Parts: sequence; C-alpha cells; structure tokens
Amino acid sequence: MHMNGPVPISRSERLQNCHEIASRLHEVYGEKILAIGVYGSVARGSDGPFSDIEMFCVLRESSSIEPVEFCYEWSAGPWKAEVDVYSTDVLLKTASTVEGRWPLTHGPYFSQLSLYDPEGFFPTLKEAAESPTKEDFRRAINEVLVGEMYEYVGKLRNVSLNGPHTYLPYLAVHFAQYGAMLVGLHNRKLFSTGSMVLPEALQLPSRPEGFDPIVGMVMSGDLAEPSKIISACEEFWNGLVNWAAEHDYVISSKRVPF
Repeated sequence: MHMNGPVPISRSERLQNCHEIASRLHEVYGEKILAIGVYGSVARGSDGPFSDIEMFCVLRESSSIEPVEFCYEWSAGPWKAEVDVYSTDVLLKTASTVEGRWPLTHGPYFSQLSLYDPEGFFPTLKEAAESPTKEDFRRAINEVLVGEMYEYVGKLRNVSLNGPHTYLPYLAVHFAQYGAMLVGLHNRKLFSTGSMVLPEALQLPSRPEGFDPIVGMVMSGDLAEPSKIISACEEFWNGLVNWAAEHDYVISSKRVPF
C-alpha cells in the first residue's frame, strides 16, 4: 500500500541524511560555521522509524552582521527535517534563559550529537544551559502560575457557567501539561520528550495536590464528563495555591504592581 507522508527508514539512513544536510550547510555558510549538531530523538538514540531530523547550525559572531536566528524546515517526501540556524550569541542566550516550557525545550542544549565542532562549542553551550540560578527558575514558575494556570482557571469557571462544555477537554489537557512544566521547573528536571512529559512528571517529588488525578484523566482519555473535569481542575488549582504558598511562589501581587 502506498504511504503518504513519513515512511519508515533505518537509523543509519537517517544519520546519512544528517551528514548530507551538514555537507550542504558547509557549502552555504562555509567558514562562518562554528558547529553543527543533531538534537532530539536522533541524538538520544531513541528515534523511531518515522522520526524527523532536528539539527543546530551555529554561526560565528560577526560585528558586521545582525544576530542570526531562523529555521529551515521542510519535508523531503519520506522524511522531514528542521535545521535551526543561530549566531553564537543568540544560542548561548537562549540556552541560559529559563521560561515556562524549559523542562521540555532545553534538553537540546545539554546534549547533542556533534557532526562538526572543531573548537569545542557544544561543551560551552552546555555550560550556558547549566548557568540559570534558583531565582531564574522561581521567576519562571511565578510566570506560569499567573500567565497560564490563573488564566486557565478563569476560563474553566467561565465555561462551567456559560459553556461550551466542549472546551473542557482542551482545558484539562492544558492544566495537566502546564502543571507538569511547573513540577519540572520546581525540580529543575528536563523531560526526555513530549510524549513522556506527563508520565515522567508523575515520577518527580513535590507534586501539587490534585496534579496526579488530572494527569490520570488526560492520560486515560477520560474527558467525557464535564462535571468530572471541572471538579478535577478546581481541585488541582486549590492544590497549586497551597503548593505555591508552601514554596514561596507568587500568584497574587499588589493591585497594580507598577
């Protein structure tokens, strides 16, 4: 049967594609290139038959050009690739920044499969990724508590009063996903991949009360009963409020803080 989109390819073929892409990058950017590496499942050795390719191309800083940050992303038919092109300053700054999805997004900065790194840039990148302080993580947690969780509980309460209840499964998924980000940030723990965020979060300590039930609902797909979703999300929110107070995270501030 003809298969549209991704088709199964071997790891060796996928790595060969990576080297082909790297060769083309050298043709395009020449001596501007400082390092080329692969990240994601291919770098971890956990890629499956249909996995895509994710790569860094790091360019040297130059006083004559603007900072570089863009992405090539394409499908070659049977496989897909993404190449993130950064100037050194941009990549190091990004790696050293903690934001709400840090537990999911920052794994590539800690480990890569190096295809070209004659000057040892990737260890420097790891040092940058390890540089954030406890206060950096605290700030990111506060931002998630207000920017996502407080906002989602407001949406939940609006929907519970006025509908549509068809929005509730979406909210439950976001409660679970951003709850996992909070648990990961609190423990300074990276998740291995997007598909493992929820089960790996359940293995971490200091989880807010109510987190496990909402994650269980989402993982099982038990999202058909509106009252059950509302109750689980409200219980998790109450658990988050208590958890934040216990660990000195901030949800509420002055009436106008500026």
